Amino acid sequence: MAQPRLLPPAENAYPYPLLIKRLLMSGPRYNPDQTIHYANRSHYTYSTLVERIHRLANALTRAGVQPGDTVAVMDWDTPRYLECFFAVPMLGAVLHTVNVRLSPEQIVYTMNHAEDDLVLVHDDFLPLLAGVKDEIRTVKGYIQLTDNDRPADTSLPVLGEYEALLAQAGTEFDFPDFDENSVATTFYTTGTTGNPKGVYFSHRQLVLHTLSMTGALAAYDEMPLLRSSSVYMPVTPMFHVHAWGVPYAATLLGIKQVYPGRYEPERLVELIKTHKVTFSHCVPTIMQMMMATESIKTTDLSNWHVLIGGSALTKGLCEAGAKLGIRLYTGYGMSETCPLLSTTHLQPEDLERPLEQQTDQRVKTGIAVPMVELDIVDPNGRPVPHDGEAKGEVVVRAPWLTQSYFKEPEKGEELWQGGWLHTGDVGSMEPNHTLVIKDRIKDVIKTGGEWLSSLDLENLISQHPAVAAAAVVGIPDEKWGERPYALVVLKPDADASPEDIQAHLQQYVARGDINKWAIPEQIRFVDDIPKTSVGKINKKLIRDQLN
Repeated sequence: MAQPRLLPPAENAYPYPLLIKRLLMSGPRYNPDQTIHYANRSHYTYSTLVERIHRLANALTRAGVQPGDTVAVMDWDTPRYLECFFAVPMLGAVLHTVNVRLSPEQIVYTMNHAEDDLVLVHDDFLPLLAGVKDEIRTVKGYIQLTDNDRPADTSLPVLGEYEALLAQAGTEFDFPDFDENSVATTFYTTGTTGNPKGVYFSHRQLVLHTLSMTGALAAYDEMPLLRSSSVYMPVTPMFHVHAWGVPYAATLLGIKQVYPGRYEPERLVELIKTHKVTFSHCVPTIMQMMMATESIKTTDLSNWHVLIGGSALTKGLCEAGAKLGIRLYTGYGMSETCPLLSTTHLQPEDLERPLEQQTDQRVKTGIAVPMVELDIVDPNGRPVPHDGEAKGEVVVRAPWLTQSYFKEPEKGEELWQGGWLHTGDVGSMEPNHTLVIKDRIKDVIKTGGEWLSSLDLENLISQHPAVAAAAVVGIPDEKWGERPYALVVLKPDADASPEDIQAHLQQYVARGDINKWAIPEQIRFVDDIPKTSVGKINKKLIRDQLN
């Protein structure tokens, strides 16, 4: 059988490995004087960023970090974290971005499971670690991160304070070449049962993810999220899938970056106003909190583009954003996928309509970004028609998907059944390649032999003018198997009754969008909806509380 042709390279040809250090090359060349800000506290240039990454590498080496070691970070969203995104993997070590919102027991589990060697820890998390230090088995030392004039007192074996260690370190470090398939980062994804699972990504995967993201978010006039003139501020924790990988793309492009520190809605809005932020990404719950602030009413948001992920972007939230001038887009992915798989993909004719009339397109899950294969399969693994109607599980292939779960190969095999990564999401594919997520498989409500999408119901409830947020789950029912139960958060100073919500849903029955049996008999108004550690609606907890 004929084989593709391979030709031998020249003896001295350089086999260029795709390493994270390559992502640091272009930004400082394009914009050496462009600035990176820590809220309204401080700022420095890209030239200084490079110098600080070299200093950090020297400081970590002096602290004993070697290739293959794991360095954990517990910090808010700061330029320090950005420096760690580069310096730690560029040394050949593994960056563990610790989810600081987990319980102390889960944090201990993830640090022991990842076999962390060194921890960079903010003052705010010192008491937590001090309380469990005897349970953490592999950590040899700590570096303290502080935002105050002097570091907080602690009983932990601290090697020094971050800025003091950088000041003592050399400004040049010779970052080595090594195999591009070496692990660069790891973090833990929380499921509905059991301990968090460790995912991991190589240098090659992160470089390819960054290049694809840059193309998807920068190349199209209809999607001007990342441009040379952009001002970027993450509103997704940097511990969560590398802040969706956007800091790598922003640094590659050399654009202005603003890191807000700890998330406080009023402060976030103030930073948008002060720095004229043009691009952010966040989960719906954070966006709702920001929309509820007083200051957002007097802020010009007409040039603020926001990628919404983690949970579905509802039509109600999209319309509320449009009224404020915010351009919201849907992004889809998960911890196991690095994360970006698809985004809203607008056409020129979409933008000809007023912003308020674009929501139907903006809330769809979107089209796969470059180098991603998405498909919909039935329970036997067979592809279903791409007709916008047939539903099945979303499966994916791309060069940056986690290849297994760390130390849990049996769960990795389950994730990769049949050679495709199984997302656990139910969706359909339209003829124009647009993906529409219907629900999580575990959240679909099975009532009277029919499947009912909790996301569809949440989307319809969200369009009631008094509703700020909604969550729908299935609860056991003797007659129907399950029935939908809705939790509803009202907007400030708004008023509505369960009957008002049911009457609102009745119009969608009349239009044929839903069946009459989809309307929840039980609707409860709450001040807040339970969330996971990364801001998603925690439907397992809701079900547990109701059952």
